[in-house]
Amino acid sequence: MEDGERETWTTDEFGPCHTGAVGVVLDDGTVPRPVYFDASSGGGGQAVSQWTVYDGRPRQGPRAAALRAVCSCGWNGPDQRLDWDEIGDQDLQTAGAAAADTCLRDWDQHTAEVERSAVPLSEAVTGLLAQLEVEVEKLAKSSPLAAIRAARRLEVLAAQTAYWPARDTRQDADLVQAAAALGLDEAGARAVLARLGRWSPYR
Repeated sequence: MEDGERETWTTDEFGPCHTGAVGVVLDDGTVPRPVYFDASSGGGGQAVSQWTVYDGRPRQGPRAAALRAVCSCGWNGPDQRLDWDEIGDQDLQTAGAAAADTCLRDWDQHTAEVERSAVPLSEAVTGLLAQLEVEVEKLAKSSPLAAIRAARRLEVLAAQTAYWPARDTRQDADLVQAAAALGLDEAGARAVLARLGRWSPYR
């Protein structure tokens, strides 16, 4: 994904390892560089990659030929072509909204595929986790402090039960295998294993 400020999407489980956004493709098939906007005061500026700035107008970015979902893992979704004859003088944020919504759905499908490719959990564990979520949410409505205590107990349980599995994984599996099984990139897998196994991620 190119640099520059823009709206992004993440999931709770995969976090920054699968950060999604609407990407832009030009007529020649290339990805444009971020658009740099000077600050009015002259004290610096801002690099922007938000798809809505690529409308070809003066002081904006080059005109987008298509939008597509992109992910920080390197995955790209299919192109959603923009018909500029139909768009005409419309604002791109309005005219391209449907294509941008399709990009979000494409990325949702991508993260669903990542979830399916991760190491599976048993139905018993999946059911217990879902039930715990429901029960803690119920508790939060009647006693927020009790819900916080329950969440804290879950943190303690996670730390206790994941310590040895994290250390065994470090010894028995390489980082590439661990990342694939967890649906993360290598840096994300290293950070998770280090946190749960209580060692420094820098060694």
